[in-house]
Amino acid sequence: MKKKIHSEKPPDKKTRPGWDDYFMKLVKSVAARSTCARHNRQVGSILVRGKRILATGYNGAPSGMKHCLEIGCIRDKLKIPSGTRHEICRAIHSEQNAVIQCAVYGVSSKGSTLYVTHQPCTICTKILINAGIERIVYKKPYPDKFSQSLLKEAGVKLEQWRPKKK
Repeated sequence: MKKKIHSEKPPDKKTRPGWDDYFMKLVKSVAARSTCARHNRQVGSILVRGKRILATGYNGAPSGMKHCLEIGCIRDKLKIPSGTRHEICRAIHSEQNAVIQCAVYGVSSKGSTLYVTHQPCTICTKILINAGIERIVYKKPYPDKFSQSLLKEAGVKLEQWRPKKK
């Protein structure tokens, strides 16, 4: 008698996720590593080229430093509104972390796609343009028209992810 290895039904064309859906589901897991103490600011990024993951990143304090979850958010303490005064923040953005990981490990990000939970801010946008990212797929919008205009001028595709209907 043959022993059944898998109890679940194998995927078919209708249930198997497309590549964008696959990477956007993974990026949610990356965001779970975030150490940002602000509500709804757990951001994750995955850089992909040729359907292969190059690097991941999430927002949080630089390596080896205390996290905002441990010491609190300076932006909240100073009542700094979201989207302003980015320099007054302990955290590195997820997009920055992913690009840094490529640099540290000698992996080119040129020609890659960024999958990210939130649309990038202007600072991250400039980094992504110079890193050679060709496409950005995001879930949650960020009200930054200047960032959008920079991406358009640079020829970087910006797409809001919409899960495929089953």
